[in-house]
Amino acid sequence: MKLMQMVSVSPAPIQHDIITSLPEILEDSQQSEFAREVSQLLKRDTRLTVPILDALSNLDLDAGLLAEVRQSAMIIVPAVKLEDLPVVIKFILHNIKAVDAVQVISALRKNLDLSSCILPLQILSSQSKLKSQPQTSSSTSQVSSSQNCVKLLFDVIKLAVRFQKGISEAWIKAIENTVSLSDHKVLDLIVLLLIHTTNTKSRKQIERVLRNKIPLGCVPEQLLQSAFRNHSLVIKDFFPSILSLAQTFLHSADPCVVSFGSCMYKQAFSAFDSYCQQEVVSALVTHICGGNDVEVDISLDVLTDLVTLHTSSLIRYATFVKNILDYTEKLNPQQIRKLFYILGELAFSQRQEDSYIQDDMHMVIRKWLSSTVPKYKQMGIIGAITVAGSMASKRSKEDRCSLERTQQSEEHCRQLSILLDLVSYCCEQSPEALALYYDELANLIEKQKGNLDSQILERIGKSVVEDFSNDFVVDLTPVVDGVHLFPVKSLYNLDEDESQGTIVINLLPLLSQNWLGKSVDEMATRNQGKKIVSPECLCPSFRLLRLYTTEQHNGSMEEIDALLGCPLYLTDLEIEGKLGSLAKQEREFLCSLLFHALNWFREVVNAFCQQQDLEMKGKVLTRLQNITELQNMLGKCLAASPGYVLPPAIFDCEALEAAPTVNAVGLVKKKKTGGKKQKSEGSKDSSADHSQMEENPEGNQSEAETTQLEKDTTEKRSGIPLVQLQSYRAFFRELDLEVFTILHCGLLTKSILDSEMHTEAREIVQLGPAELVFLLDDLCQKLEHILMPPAAKRAPFLKQGKDCRNIGFSHLCQRSSQEVAQCAVELLKPLCSHMENMHNYFQALITENEEVVDGPRVNIQEHQLLSSCYQQLLQVFRLLFAWSGFSQRENSDLLRSALKVLADRLKPGETEFLLLEDLISESFHYLLNFQHSVPNFQCALTLTQLLIVIAEKPVASWKKDKIASLAKQFLCQSWMQPSGMREKGSQFSDALHTLLCVYMEHTDNILKAVEDISSVGVPELINSANDGYSSTYPTLTRQTFPVFFQVMMAQLENSVRSIPAGKPSDSREVQLEKLLHWNMAVRDFHILVNLVKVFDSRPVLSICLKYGRLFVEAFLKLAMPLLDYSFKKHREDVQSLLKTLQLSTRQLHHMCGHSKIHQDLGLTNHVPLLKKSLEQFVYRVKAMLAFNHCQEAFWVGILKNRDLQGEEILSQDSEENDPGEGVSQLPREDPAEEEGDISGSEGGSEHNDDDEESSE
Repeated sequence: MKLMQMVSVSPAPIQHDIITSLPEILEDSQQSEFAREVSQLLKRDTRLTVPILDALSNLDLDAGLLAEVRQSAMIIVPAVKLEDLPVVIKFILHNIKAVDAVQVISALRKNLDLSSCILPLQILSSQSKLKSQPQTSSSTSQVSSSQNCVKLLFDVIKLAVRFQKGISEAWIKAIENTVSLSDHKVLDLIVLLLIHTTNTKSRKQIERVLRNKIPLGCVPEQLLQSAFRNHSLVIKDFFPSILSLAQTFLHSADPCVVSFGSCMYKQAFSAFDSYCQQEVVSALVTHICGGNDVEVDISLDVLTDLVTLHTSSLIRYATFVKNILDYTEKLNPQQIRKLFYILGELAFSQRQEDSYIQDDMHMVIRKWLSSTVPKYKQMGIIGAITVAGSMASKRSKEDRCSLERTQQSEEHCRQLSILLDLVSYCCEQSPEALALYYDELANLIEKQKGNLDSQILERIGKSVVEDFSNDFVVDLTPVVDGVHLFPVKSLYNLDEDESQGTIVINLLPLLSQNWLGKSVDEMATRNQGKKIVSPECLCPSFRLLRLYTTEQHNGSMEEIDALLGCPLYLTDLEIEGKLGSLAKQEREFLCSLLFHALNWFREVVNAFCQQQDLEMKGKVLTRLQNITELQNMLGKCLAASPGYVLPPAIFDCEALEAAPTVNAVGLVKKKKTGGKKQKSEGSKDSSADHSQMEENPEGNQSEAETTQLEKDTTEKRSGIPLVQLQSYRAFFRELDLEVFTILHCGLLTKSILDSEMHTEAREIVQLGPAELVFLLDDLCQKLEHILMPPAAKRAPFLKQGKDCRNIGFSHLCQRSSQEVAQCAVELLKPLCSHMENMHNYFQALITENEEVVDGPRVNIQEHQLLSSCYQQLLQVFRLLFAWSGFSQRENSDLLRSALKVLADRLKPGETEFLLLEDLISESFHYLLNFQHSVPNFQCALTLTQLLIVIAEKPVASWKKDKIASLAKQFLCQSWMQPSGMREKGSQFSDALHTLLCVYMEHTDNILKAVEDISSVGVPELINSANDGYSSTYPTLTRQTFPVFFQVMMAQLENSVRSIPAGKPSDSREVQLEKLLHWNMAVRDFHILVNLVKVFDSRPVLSICLKYGRLFVEAFLKLAMPLLDYSFKKHREDVQSLLKTLQLSTRQLHHMCGHSKIHQDLGLTNHVPLLKKSLEQFVYRVKAMLAFNHCQEAFWVGILKNRDLQGEEILSQDSEENDPGEGVSQLPREDPAEEEGDISGSEGGSEHNDDDEESSE
């Protein structure tokens, strides 16, 4: 074409004009040729992009040519100028057919990279900082122009979504089909927001896509932050959708989705204008006032971040936040603390005096403090101390003049003194309120280390030192005056060498005085207006004292170190055989005495755990031993004191509606609850069909408990009942995270003086098994609480039990999950050492006893304690590495350092520069070495779960094979208790169920694994004695058979659903491969169904009816289409398949009859749906034959009802039977007695007792 020749030699402006005018000049027959030529020109010269694409848009091109030209445009997307990009995108999205939409959008996603649009903006911004002011203005205009181009780009996409049918669905589908984490882009997130705003019909679909992608890490919070940081001008138009999605995500049960929703709120507040900020604050306040615990917590956390990062912006909306004070009824103490921190920061951290906020807070606090209702007084104390913290913190960034700053400081000190005096006065008459006051002051000092005003700190400390020494400390004397319930005796003195000046904690006299004169003295004290001295305040007062001391003396504890070794006034604690002779009041007094002594030692360990002096370390370890001894005594006392109400030890939680009651039934129930909890944590796939325990009375008690085992042994020896203390966490003082630095201790020595020779000797103090169990148990609870969010649970409708999860973790909850994970990683080295010690102990034990666990050299108590240590150590590792925070980029270094600790144990000094994948591999191999020393099945399961967590970091096929091999090794191992009995019980069955699921999920061939167990292990069990087991699978016994059966049926049904349905396009080889899969599956199904003849217990029947129906339904949906197209080519294979399945479906029919005869409601509930599936199967086989022109082989027969053993059921209610149909090549004289030598199936109607049969 001559016009195109002119274009090639003309200057740029003329080229532009010629190309633009060509659509009007050309005839229809010339348009195709012109389109091809200009598309080639488009690839050569991107300067003409705009006129070429404008011209092409005005041409009427056929579909093939349009796709070709669109491909040319797609190629230049990465290289085109930013200002031309909207035109290119508009052309690509123009006239897309629905069939091609997903492919085109996927290609566009791949080529369109918004980071290339942002890079010039960042370069220009950095240049503007280095140049003079005129140049900066020029750069700013360029940045603004570039941002406008990006906005135009999304306007083009928005128009396509709005006016072109199928574009939005295609874009969503393209994002949905993206699997790799690195392939997800900022573009995807912005387009989803755009579609959510533009197309209301797609909103639910977008929410679903994001809900699925966020937990997988495909749409991380970094992506969201990048979108807001670089494209706020674009995203601002989608603010209503952002708000809607954030509100929806905060309602989610998934913690990752909730966290993403909170991030959307924070980013919207920081990136948008005042109107949007107001809407964000309003939405957060609505969440808080709604009363849902998860939403309240996350919304308060968002507001806390905003008040820290954007105080000046948030203060404009303080009125909205202040309105939450009207809804505090629904808030728990921890949430009250967060709320008043936010309000305090808004009121006292800015230059302007926000007196109205201060006035409202003071009014509410005064009203609560003066209330006689404990809950309101509690809220008032927490609110007052939190506000006091905001007032007392140093304002280092204030820019006022010195005089003004001094005046403000004095005014704040005056207000603070008044507030603290008010709180102190209101608490004097209530020991619990005073204890909370001390605890809150201690939290304030701990939280604001080095940031509290020195005058305020002095004021707090002046009274606390005097109060503690006057109220709780006395000089040690041989005789104690006064009348007491028990004789007073000084115990647990670690400083016996100091004969003079020894102090003692005046516990028993104080408790006795409180106990005997509770009614009279307390009323008199209140009338006189004096402070009530109660043992409940002992630990809170000491905690405040030690935190004040460390703050004042830069961490030194010299001022109060005498309290570590000083004795307590208690009584003779040799209670063996004496409890029965004590009165009820005396037993309860003894329980209270032990509780207070225990809590004192726990607080002492909190205080001195970080001291470096060897002698003090030794004393701390001795105090740990004292704790474990006292816990043993307390368990005995509680068992002898039913109905006893325990003294409170944690004061910042909602009042417990009912304290744990001590009785035999309660103990059993608690054990069951613990087992169920472990089951839900271990495997979400656990089924309700674990009712096999009904037929095993011994199964109701777990004989493999892994905590408090030393108490169990003592109980068995002495015959004294013992209460487990796990359910009493709310009545013990919380251990700080710093306590776990004790795990670094090995053997320690301390100096003692021989009383006779007066020469110095050395005593070895060791962190023993009982103390190690105590520490590890508490560490496990802490990690589980903070690192493992509640498993997808919605808040209960009723408020009762609302705050139970946080009881005993109030200090822990004030730390972030990152801080807790950091502390756990720092403990990995000593934890590895302890675990290696456990490994060596059990390896040596196995060697000594020649592989016999219950040999003569086994110390049962020691074995149980160390088994418990081993279990807790593995659990700590599992909880840490299962933390979802490791998937976030900011925690990648922490993950690397954690893995490096494990890898260093195998290759010391060689792991510094290893890649993450190599570190994971080395860590996996290190943990795998422990497989031969695990002492019980629960430890084996935990080790397997730990390896799965490590392997998931990235999964490699060899790791999957190793895990399957390990799980099978544990299943094929005989697990014995040190007493010589086999492991059994509900806890063992739950663990077995989980490990079986792990084995099935990780093995490369589920069908082969099922066949191996069912055709090898089960026959061995059948041929064994009544109390026997399978020699190949020793874990398979008559008690555990329902567990094996349930897992095999579920996994078999799940595996066949992964076999693709047959298609007409399948090749002969593909059809044959699928038929082989189905043949093996049907054979396994037949073996399993026929086991019901031997194991005919109710749980087994229920499992078979349930999963039998699911298997038949899967066969109908996936296998029958395959048989339709394979019948002619593989006639014998199809016939064999149907023949085997007929035998199974006939047995299922017999089970239906059995269920009806026995009138078992639990079983008959499965019958109607199962019979419906069997009937559908008959007609589907008939349809398959008709499809292959073999319908003449179909014949009628009657299938009689029989019991499980095949005997005919004669007690028929009705002799009328509806005829059934079948298929057969040969007629039979008695089709009802047919044994199925050729393939067939049976089905039935739920209305008839006799059903139909088919045979081919």
